[in-house]
Amino acid sequence: MVDWRINFIQNNENKIGVKMEDQRIVKIGCASGFWGDTNTAAFQLVHLSDINYLVFDYLSEITMSIMAKAMMTNPEHGYALDFVSRVMTPLLKKISDKKIKVISNAGGVNPLACRDALQKVLEAQGLDLKIAVVLGDDLMPQQAELNTQNIKEMFSGEDLPSQLASCNAYLGAVPIRDALDQGADIVITGRVVDSAVVLAPLLHEYQWSLEDYDKLSQGSLAGHIIECGAQCTGGNFTDWRLVQGFDNMGFPIVEVKADASFIVTKPKGTGGLVSVATVAEQVVYEIGNPQAYLLPDVTADFSKVKLEQVGEDRVLVIGAKGRAPTQQYKVSATYPDGYRVLVSFLIAGREAPEKAQVIADAILTKCERVLALRSVPPFLEKSVEILGIESTYGANAQQINSREVVVKIAVKHMFKEACMFFASEIAQASTGMAPALAGIVGGRPKASPVIKLFSFLVDKSKLSVAIDINGQRQNIQIPSGCSDQSFDVVAVGEVAQFTGQEIEVPLVEIAHARSGDKGNHSNIGVIARQPEYLPWIRANLTEEKVKEYMQHVLDPEKSKVIRYEITGFNALNFMLENALGGGGIASLRIDPQGKAFAQQLLDMPVKIPASLKSF
Repeated sequence: MVDWRINFIQNNENKIGVKMEDQRIVKIGCASGFWGDTNTAAFQLVHLSDINYLVFDYLSEITMSIMAKAMMTNPEHGYALDFVSRVMTPLLKKISDKKIKVISNAGGVNPLACRDALQKVLEAQGLDLKIAVVLGDDLMPQQAELNTQNIKEMFSGEDLPSQLASCNAYLGAVPIRDALDQGADIVITGRVVDSAVVLAPLLHEYQWSLEDYDKLSQGSLAGHIIECGAQCTGGNFTDWRLVQGFDNMGFPIVEVKADASFIVTKPKGTGGLVSVATVAEQVVYEIGNPQAYLLPDVTADFSKVKLEQVGEDRVLVIGAKGRAPTQQYKVSATYPDGYRVLVSFLIAGREAPEKAQVIADAILTKCERVLALRSVPPFLEKSVEILGIESTYGANAQQINSREVVVKIAVKHMFKEACMFFASEIAQASTGMAPALAGIVGGRPKASPVIKLFSFLVDKSKLSVAIDINGQRQNIQIPSGCSDQSFDVVAVGEVAQFTGQEIEVPLVEIAHARSGDKGNHSNIGVIARQPEYLPWIRANLTEEKVKEYMQHVLDPEKSKVIRYEITGFNALNFMLENALGGGGIASLRIDPQGKAFAQQLLDMPVKIPASLKSF
């Protein structure tokens, strides 16, 4: 660890009641926010910073199903292969020299194979680093038993499918901590919550009690902020023009003290931006109720988190509170649900949008007519999006007389052959329908399996969690949690009153925002640019008004919008239930994860006093 004196923040520290002194700091850098993130981030953090821990987050629900399929093809696969070959192999010597410890969920559905592959590299390089593996998240061996337990999907209430592609519980930080306690230099896990790879080294270094829930919440918040990599250092940021150096984005580092307060930063000389606004946007990313962020180790409350700029690219974070965790693990299962096919092509010339719609309708009508003649049912789902005329904005789209659009058509069917028939009929439209169809993206499309998410809860007592070090397995004792999850709801803050004298501006002038996904649900966090704006944001962005504005993405029968308060940094969080057309790879939409939802909402007209424009 290192000692750290923060002289330059002494004028700021009293603003949020934290006094920074010389003391021990644990520095943790995150080099991956998803499987497919840049492989250059680890090199940057290892060579350009003095981190103590290097962590990686590779897994999503869809990633697990992809890895499960890879393992069925090759029993030695099923993990993030590039973690070993492209990331760790060239860096292991430097990591060993600098005594950096590594924690990664790159193990996917086959963490032991990941360990074995990495061990071979260590031996080839003559390095003596101890690898530990966390086991116990995989519930596929228990599928037969699960099928007898009347398990229901936690959101939709559907029955557990008989055939699963993957089934993994979200484990917490305790087994990773125990592996570090036993001298592990590298810890490989399967499915763990994203924040666990950061909380675990803090539990190890500072020996926090597992009942010190405020510290556990702060440590989990540190993990939550950096788990998406550069998304907290200026990536995906509303005010993107303020960010310099997209070609060399700095990846995040948290500098955490024993009292659990921490600073978010990045390596010097890298691109990006660490500001209160960039960090705030990441705090609200992919959360539901900010008072009840459910994790295996703690029920976190982020509603009173405070952020303070304490230097260039340095943001201090305090104020997370915690309660005992629940008695269950969340489980993410995936299962096959038919097939899908997607095609995109260009339509050019005058009346391009009209031609595009006619062609798309004609293709679908023809295909379903032929399928009916063959006694094949129609497509289960169909999606037509005309890109270039704001079709993803629904009724909020502005009229654009574009002379070039891209047509995206997607269909879903239980039979692969029906999808392939649709794919074979696209090309004919270039010569037999309206003019100027060109540029079929990727050539003739192919049908691919639809993988859907099934989420449920399982008692912690039903899982046997263990760590494997050098082939020796040790069972890990996990705290049982608490059934009582009651809490006092944060009261709604001041709501401005309209007088009829207000002016109309787009929301983006008084707020910035970030959207994310949780299965088939999406959230949009809205942060006031100034505290004075928040009462007016509340008045304009009621649940009903947001639902009306975003109705083009909502299921008319199943969707609802819920608003939550985040008082610490003047924000609101909106949950849009059943807003993603199934979400992930199950969705036929061009934006299956709601990444553009925040940008759409920021165009919503809101009414404010003219005097506020001067802020």
